[in-house]
Amino acid sequence: MTMTMAMTASQLQWGWRPTLKQQRRRMVPVVCSIAIENTQNKERARLKKMFEEAYERCRTAPTEGVSFTYEQFTDALDKYDFDAEIGTKVKGTVFATDASGAYVDMTAKSTAYLPLQEACIHKVKNVEEAGIVPGLREEFVIIGENEADDSLILSLRSIQYDLAWERCRQLQTEDAVVKGKVVNANKGGLVAQVEGLKGFVPFSQISTKLTGEELLEKEIPFKFVEVDEEQSRLVLSHRKAVAENQGQLGIGSVVTGSVQSIKPYGAFIDIGGISGLLHVSQISHDRITDIATVLQPGDILKVMILSHDRGRGRVSLSTKKLEPTPGDMIRNPKLVFEKAEEMAQTFRQRIAQAEAMARADMLRFQPESGLTLSSDGILGPLASDLPPEGLDLSEVPAAEDS
Repeated sequence: MTMTMAMTASQLQWGWRPTLKQQRRRMVPVVCSIAIENTQNKERARLKKMFEEAYERCRTAPTEGVSFTYEQFTDALDKYDFDAEIGTKVKGTVFATDASGAYVDMTAKSTAYLPLQEACIHKVKNVEEAGIVPGLREEFVIIGENEADDSLILSLRSIQYDLAWERCRQLQTEDAVVKGKVVNANKGGLVAQVEGLKGFVPFSQISTKLTGEELLEKEIPFKFVEVDEEQSRLVLSHRKAVAENQGQLGIGSVVTGSVQSIKPYGAFIDIGGISGLLHVSQISHDRITDIATVLQPGDILKVMILSHDRGRGRVSLSTKKLEPTPGDMIRNPKLVFEKAEEMAQTFRQRIAQAEAMARADMLRFQPESGLTLSSDGILGPLASDLPPEGLDLSEVPAAEDS
């Protein structure tokens, strides 16, 4: 290395100059460095100009060149953003279901979940039983948040619960009679489900000889006594509903009922919570030896009210009076069902005619009643056929002995 340095110094002493090739080799790094620096400066200037122009556009014309309006932009925000607080009602679309519930697309950043127990006010085995299937768009209420993945927990039951209370208040205002299913019995009374809500029926408000256990799972009529959503109090009365139904049981009227039980002497028919007896002699004009060949428990049929003893709570029924032809109740019960109102009207007309004739016969022997029967068969005030000036009895010939 010392020799090389010495030679270089000697060369310089005698006027040595590098060759052209050596000079070019030394200039290449310098030229490249200058070129890179110039390119970077140009790029910086271009970016600076671009940012300055963009800033100026944002300051003077922020929406220039945008393909949608400001209103459309805010609408889009409203669509994909909503209040996720508990109790808020939101709309969503079911896109999948499983054994435990349903997944709901809320058009937001996370998927919401509808648990099975929140799918319906009634108890269901799966969400499909409540009509919840993929593609269903519905309004839900937010009831919580899943801490594991921050997804929302939804409910349909809460919305249906509020609607059920509103419906019960409306029915109480209308003093309407509703059907309810007895689901439990205790020492104080019954628990019945009406409009999806459970109400209490005190034993003092039950008008039947059946025990609480015998009424379980049966549907009977009720009226509302108290509807208080704030206190969660729903009190019902079976007695008031039965009293109204009994007031509608006019003799000769036709009602629809279901067969409760079969006995050797007849069948007991449930007509709106009241049990009536369809005696074997009133089933058909034809003789019946075995009622089970004609009727079975659960059969739906139309019957005519023959008598109603309100004091003893007994109602006598008939299908015999509704037969278009004798024996139809045995051979063609469907025809009896279809023609029931028509045959009842005919029966009532016959009864009315018979009663009118009976009253007319009675009045013939009771002129003091002030009524008489005209030659046309019309009842009216007792009237004289004599002329206003009276009769001249002097011209009446003497009676002759026969």
